Amino acid sequence: MDQDGPAPEADLAVYTPNDDIPEEADDMSLSGNNTNSSLQAWNPPPRLAARFCRQSSASTRRKSSAASSRRNSISSTHSHQSNRSYHGGRSSQSNHVAQHLRRASIIESRKARLAERAAHAEQVRLRAALAKKTTTSRASNSEERAQAAQQAREKHLAQVAAACAEEVKRAKKVAEDMKERKAAEEKRYRLEVEERLAEAEKRRAEYKRNNMRRPRTGSGAAAAAGEVRKPVAQVALRLDDDTAAKRIQNAWRIKRRKQMFEAFFGLGLTIDRVRETNFEEMGVLLNEERVLSTTSRLLQLLHLQHEEDKTTMQTGTRNFLSAYLILGRPAEVLSSKDGDQEKDLINKAKDLMIGFESLLMKALASKIYAIDPTLQENLAMYHSAYLTAFTDWKARDASALIEGMVASFVSLDAIWQSVKDDTDGEVASDYKEGIRENQVILLSKIRKLAGPDRASMLIKKAIRESRKTKAARRKPVGDLRPRVAIETSMDEGSATGSNETVSATAAAASHIQHPTAAAEGLQASALTRLFSTVPPNRILVHELAIDKEYRIDTEPNSELRDAVNREVCDGMRKGFEQGEGNQWTVAMAENVRGKLLRLLKQGNSMYTLIAETLDPEFIQRQCAQGVFSYERFFGFMASILPKLCAPFRDEAVKALCDDLQEFGGLESMIEKLFKLLHVIDLLSLDYSNFLLMGAAPKLIEESAGYEQRMFAKDLQDGTITLHKTKCWWRNASVNILTEADRRDPLHRPTTQKIYAWGLVDLAIAAAPLQEKGIPETLRLDTTRLFHIRADAVRITTIGAILLTAKNLLKRDVRSQWKAEATRMWDALKFGGYSSSEDDNSSSMARKILSIIESSRPLPTATKDTLTSTIGRLLQQAEAGRLTDPVMKVLFQRLKTHILNQLSASSSGERVRAASTATEGLASSGLAEFVGQVGEIVDALTRVSEVDRKAHGVWYEQIASEAEGLGQREEEGGQSGEAS
Repeated sequence: MDQDGPAPEADLAVYTPNDDIPEEADDMSLSGNNTNSSLQAWNPPPRLAARFCRQSSASTRRKSSAASSRRNSISSTHSHQSNRSYHGGRSSQSNHVAQHLRRASIIESRKARLAERAAHAEQVRLRAALAKKTTTSRASNSEERAQAAQQAREKHLAQVAAACAEEVKRAKKVAEDMKERKAAEEKRYRLEVEERLAEAEKRRAEYKRNNMRRPRTGSGAAAAAGEVRKPVAQVALRLDDDTAAKRIQNAWRIKRRKQMFEAFFGLGLTIDRVRETNFEEMGVLLNEERVLSTTSRLLQLLHLQHEEDKTTMQTGTRNFLSAYLILGRPAEVLSSKDGDQEKDLINKAKDLMIGFESLLMKALASKIYAIDPTLQENLAMYHSAYLTAFTDWKARDASALIEGMVASFVSLDAIWQSVKDDTDGEVASDYKEGIRENQVILLSKIRKLAGPDRASMLIKKAIRESRKTKAARRKPVGDLRPRVAIETSMDEGSATGSNETVSATAAAASHIQHPTAAAEGLQASALTRLFSTVPPNRILVHELAIDKEYRIDTEPNSELRDAVNREVCDGMRKGFEQGEGNQWTVAMAENVRGKLLRLLKQGNSMYTLIAETLDPEFIQRQCAQGVFSYERFFGFMASILPKLCAPFRDEAVKALCDDLQEFGGLESMIEKLFKLLHVIDLLSLDYSNFLLMGAAPKLIEESAGYEQRMFAKDLQDGTITLHKTKCWWRNASVNILTEADRRDPLHRPTTQKIYAWGLVDLAIAAAPLQEKGIPETLRLDTTRLFHIRADAVRITTIGAILLTAKNLLKRDVRSQWKAEATRMWDALKFGGYSSSEDDNSSSMARKILSIIESSRPLPTATKDTLTSTIGRLLQQAEAGRLTDPVMKVLFQRLKTHILNQLSASSSGERVRAASTATEGLASSGLAEFVGQVGEIVDALTRVSEVDRKAHGVWYEQIASEAEGLGQREEEGGQSGEAS
């Protein structure tokens, strides 16, 4: 095969289909070359041709399957066939036609691709338009959210700025202090450097002065002769006395510091050891004399203490050592680790210990045990801050303890005031001994915490306020004796001191008020008693037995009597309008005459004057003759009323007299008559109380027997039964026995315990008091039990609100918020749990919240939470269903506390319960209600004593029946088990 000749046709046939389709420029150049040159046809040998043809056909078959190949196009096929035909010597088409077809095919394919791209671009444009439209609709919502987010961010930033204002202020202050401290430190360093330079200059001058000159050498001849120069003897450096003393003192100070550091480290005081050691053992260790003396000397070395008396130095040392306990045992030392003051104290103690240990470590690292001035200054600053925080915390904790102990002291004094007038003397002597012992213990503790002078002042003030409050509740301020009764007080006192029965005395007091009741008939007597200021005899005796200073109150029937007087005055007005004025005038004068004569003793000059001036027959003759004048009548009343009233009523009577002297028309006359009747009722009340003061000792002495006889009479007549009392006793027995079996099955409660349990269940309950649940023996105390229930719910509600506020503000629950508690008590007592405006507790909740917010700032989140909590608690208290967990716990603690005090059977137990009452209430979260709880306990105690004295026989009978029934049921159960 010729190497220089053109490529054979077989090679073209084989390799041309596998090559890529050339571009237009390549095809044109190739066609040009084929046109200008002549190629010879050459056929290979048969074996080679068969071989190459076989490969070409196989390759062609493989490539023909690709429908998308460019070589399968018409132009490529024609070009390939034309080339083969040209080289083979056959007839072929023009190269121009092939190229044209190929170009047309390429153009078509490119147009198709461009059309596809245009369609795709259109789809993309449509999707973009749709997306833009959707984005535009969402833009407004996004802008609103962005604005809301911006506003929230600005609000949050404002809150953060407000919250950080104090921190920035404190940081500025710290920076200023640091700047001043650095300036002082630089000044001190400058002075130290100057002192050191001066000392170095002084040593240099001293050295020059003491150093001896070197002797001159010999002459040159002597040197040449070989004379040997003698060595100069070294003279020892001699120190003056001041320098030697300074060196000795410096060495002594180094040794002293070393001994102090080693002695303190020998104690082994570390925070880890405090954590690992028992609290009591660590307390004993810190109180050892060796620990106190070693620590005190080290604190003096560090200038944290000064030479003072031994007691002051030990106090300062104990305050310093308390930092170890605060960091190692915060739960035992601090009442609450979550309070702001406690957290600040822990942080100050941590700074103190870090500074103290850093100074000791650096001093030990020095060979001369030198104390770094910077660390010493920082330690002094930390120590001062810690002592300030520790003193504040201790003062607040001590104030809470002092208030609690003073309240316990006052409670013991109240018990003594209630039993000191005992006629037998045995009860008073028993209580006196126990009260004196407990008061001495409390007084010593109060003096230790508050000091002798302040302790005496606090105790005297608390006792004076307690007695003043109790006296104010018993009677109003002023002289209650009517002026006309002062002259006959001796006669009345002798009459009441006679040996009459209590029923006769009570009946006499009642008949003094109503001498004409028997003549008016049964119906008139009942109507007169309904509007009388004096209660029935049994109620009068019962109230006197419970409260020796009991006085008749006009409030229960005042509105009813005023309403009746108003009806009478309206009827009188109509009678005057109808021409019946004379009859009404005579009736009115007779009514006023009868009320005034009841205030006087027959035969008295004032009695005779009133009886003659207001005689019904004389008034009737004046009216018939037309000479009766209401102006003279009111003038006469204005002249005698100041002589009849008590000094306590002077202002009210003076105002009435001034009003009576100004006479007007019919309406004015009727209104003055109404006021006159009202004041006469008040004078009758004062006179009744005066008579009651004289009859009270005898009534109290015979009260138990009188109540017992009246109760037995009611049982005998069938007016009452013991059904409710038996049910009440049975329920109390079952409850206390169940509790006793749970605690100690061998312990059986006494009758006193069962009675106390039943009385507490009856008095301390959330639901309103029902008539069917009151025993017949306690029927006269229904009003008192109702008020006690209301007070218990009110105490629990206010206590839950204050406890929630303390927890939200992270305050100590033992701290007493007395001012807030008092204001809430008055608001709920006089305003109720709901508002009259919207008939729900929202306005009252806002009022309660304003009381808390007025004295303590509340964050917004805390304010919202507390508002919802107060509203929920008020709703539960109003409905009588305490479902809130805090209220349930507080109510149960209050009930248990009152039961423990009421169950005390002996004087010693009662005194111990009273002395620990304040501490118990403080731990229960009711520290602000020591006085209110004490009043409830005192009231229930007096009710219990009077009730058991009057109805003890029936209680013993019911208890025996209940015990026999229980034994029979137990025997029946045992026989059933045996069978």
